Amino acid sequence: MARGRVEIGIRMNGRNDFIRTVNKFEREYIREVKAVIARTAQMIKSQAQALAPVDDGNLRDSIEINYFNRGLSAEIIVGSHYGVYVEFGTGIYSITGSGRKTPWVFYSDKLNRYVYTRGMQAQPFWNPTIEVASKYFQREMNKLG
Repeated sequence: MARGRVEIGIRMNGRNDFIRTVNKFEREYIREVKAVIARTAQMIKSQAQALAPVDDGNLRDSIEINYFNRGLSAEIIVGSHYGVYVEFGTGIYSITGSGRKTPWVFYSDKLNRYVYTRGMQAQPFWNPTIEVASKYFQREMNKLG
């Protein structure tokens, strides 16, 4: 070793050990990443279900997780067609401002009568959940390096 100079290297006779060590590290790292993804996905599902308003439970029960790429990615879906209306509101109460500005009437099978409405206030359950879960995911992934 020359003065003021540090050499770091791997001897060729240790090549197989090095390759095994790198492969083991990769497997363990991927296993940890999959665990973070699974915990985050479950967190999103559980929190969204807890925050979803419950009438008959359809919205809450329609939230599901699908895993892809052998667990390296996850999709959390709200299967209920009206989830977007609950999240953002409708009519004059739409938080996007794009709701209908005039009242309307519809027949409700559930109530067995006509209903007059100007819309429905937003009851956010998805976006608050995503905000919390994305911070959790970033924090956990940063721990992995």
